[in-house]
Amino acid sequence: MRKGRVRTPLMTLLAGLCCLAASGCKKPDATGGEGSPGSASAPSSGPKIRIGVLSDMSSLYADLAGKGSLVAAQMAVEDFGGKAAGLEVEVISADHQNKADVGSNIARQWLDVEKVDVVVDVPNSSVALAVSEIVKGKNKVFLASGPATTDLTGKACTPNTIHWTYDTWELANGTGKEAVKAGNDSWFFITADYAFGHSLERDVTSVVQGAGGKIMGGVRHPLNAADFSSFLLQAQQSKAKIIGLANAGGDTINAIKQASEFGIVKGGQKLAGLLIAINDIHALGLDVAQGLLLTDAFYWDDDEQTRGFAKRFAAKHKDRMPSQIQAGVYSAVLHYLKAVDAQKGAGDGAAVVAKMKELPTDDPIFGKGSVRADGRKIHAVGLYQVKAPAESKGPWDYYSRLREIPTEEAFRPLAESECPLVKK
Repeated sequence: MRKGRVRTPLMTLLAGLCCLAASGCKKPDATGGEGSPGSASAPSSGPKIRIGVLSDMSSLYADLAGKGSLVAAQMAVEDFGGKAAGLEVEVISADHQNKADVGSNIARQWLDVEKVDVVVDVPNSSVALAVSEIVKGKNKVFLASGPATTDLTGKACTPNTIHWTYDTWELANGTGKEAVKAGNDSWFFITADYAFGHSLERDVTSVVQGAGGKIMGGVRHPLNAADFSSFLLQAQQSKAKIIGLANAGGDTINAIKQASEFGIVKGGQKLAGLLIAINDIHALGLDVAQGLLLTDAFYWDDDEQTRGFAKRFAAKHKDRMPSQIQAGVYSAVLHYLKAVDAQKGAGDGAAVVAKMKELPTDDPIFGKGSVRADGRKIHAVGLYQVKAPAESKGPWDYYSRLREIPTEEAFRPLAESECPLVKK
């Protein structure tokens, strides 16, 4: 008979320190707050549908996703009535700190111990790719609104993951293609040195070269870089017509601000922010951001439905308009709950995803759409240009819509997917 092990105070302290190193050990409260005063120290008892919003809560992607993604998920639950398949729905959250090991540890803890049924968001492609494999192994669900890499619907696709809002192919064939059409046929890249940046540079390069353009060079920078001066100097020296910023969030903001200080646009070169969010424009200001081209799956002021959702979101999130990532979290969670209800449970993740692919999508964010066999959620997206200050009529009135990219053109054709789930 094996003897029970006595847990000493020292062992308890060491275990706590290990937990802190792995994931911060913040226990979410019943509404998703992280370690806030009065929060619960353990998951609520009884069977529930549990949604885990895994995001960047404190770094360069926090404005694009973060607590706004948590708000969006909670809104979807509220709009669905708070229950699915007869069970109460609970939302929790955590900060992956843009580290694949931290995100992986949180995902395992959620799925194994805290009985989370679906992981949502995950802005950071490296973290998302790791989480996708873990979710597949546990047969749960991953709804990826935050990451951009097309590998999630390509060689790394799984029957448990849906890539919801946008991806690098869509960005390249929106912003990149439009820039080349306008005669900007020589490019230099400033690229975030991880899976997302590499994927975006690869996809834009394909578009530029396919149109007869040239790549004049490129540099790669670490995530969350503060100083872009040396990278911008190399871009200037390349004489490329377009400097493509294959980065996002705080990195894009810093690069554009410093490019303005260098006088790059005044010197005749143009910037292409390949992943620009409305939150970035808000941080930059129209004086600096005016004229930028961008592709976006959601803009709050497109129609009555988007305005209605955005105003409700802003009332819950410090008067801030939702990014496409945050709006995508709402859309993904809403459709997930519909599928769980139809499936009469969330236990079999692959079965729930199959039901999500079977059911058509329809919501105030993207309108009508569907989920393909490779896990790509498809919908129309917009090509926009940032307004000049004199054109803006008020707070958050930042975009002029140039045209709609229809559903059948917005994302990589299914026939070109490397996903093993797609029958050739």
